[in-house]
Amino acid sequence: MNRAKGIIFIITGAMLWGATGPLIEWILSNYTISISFMLTIRLLVAGVGLLAFLKLTGTQLTPIWRQSYWFKRLIIFALLGMLGVQYSFVAAIEASNAVVATLLQFLAPIFVVIFVSLSIKKWPPRYQVFGIIGTLFGLFLLLTNGSFTNLLLSPVALAWGIAVGFSFAFYTLYPGSLMKEWGVLLVVGWSMLIGGVVLGSVSRIWQSDDWKLLLDWKLSMLILTVIIIGTLAFVLFLSSMKYISAIETSILSSMEPLTAMVISVIWLQQVLENLQFVGALVMLVCVTWLSLAGNTKKKEV
Repeated sequence: MNRAKGIIFIITGAMLWGATGPLIEWILSNYTISISFMLTIRLLVAGVGLLAFLKLTGTQLTPIWRQSYWFKRLIIFALLGMLGVQYSFVAAIEASNAVVATLLQFLAPIFVVIFVSLSIKKWPPRYQVFGIIGTLFGLFLLLTNGSFTNLLLSPVALAWGIAVGFSFAFYTLYPGSLMKEWGVLLVVGWSMLIGGVVLGSVSRIWQSDDWKLLLDWKLSMLILTVIIIGTLAFVLFLSSMKYISAIETSILSSMEPLTAMVISVIWLQQVLENLQFVGALVMLVCVTWLSLAGNTKKKEV
């Protein structure tokens, strides 16, 4: 029963996160709103909302701040994990599109392999090397449509895409002990609030000219929709890891780019070129194979 719950959580969360991409892309294409302003509002509203919900259910919110070990880890996760994933993802969408940004997120397993190899001071096993090579080949097709002289993404878009993969790997690996000790909702709520406060302070949101854009009820409703489904996606993704393995989470999260692709084709009339589409499939297959091979190797040990 718990495993079925975990599978439902990750599939639902992945589809919701995939759906946020086209929504954000449409907002950025039709309004002159800045990334910093939109994300600050998103993080602050979501963080305050989650913490208020926890307070109403009788959860104590502040004990985590009384233990230096835990609040330092919370701040690190809030800035490098929560804010890192959200900002790099939206910046990648602005520089490219929702489908490409979501696919570039699947570079995360490569960073996980590199991190583990460095931590144990050993070269990765052959199956991981082959998985990385296959993923990078798929990325090459996605970025160039098979032409060595034709880069379909700008260097800025590629840089933000790599940042998405790196921050998503950190977001997946780092908060395990935090969630086990304090619960998913509390960790997500505080990390969103911290990320929003820091981003808002750095961007001086109180001086922004974007406040007047919120008078447009359509934009306000779209941002509210992104906040709700995006927050649910984060909570469901992290909650799924209590019931299923990280391997299964990695595989089932492939619903993200598929959802983004379907919505983008239907709503935004965007399609990948033939070899780009092949590259996307190669990336998904290699990430899945990398995860499955890793799971098999663990069982053999």
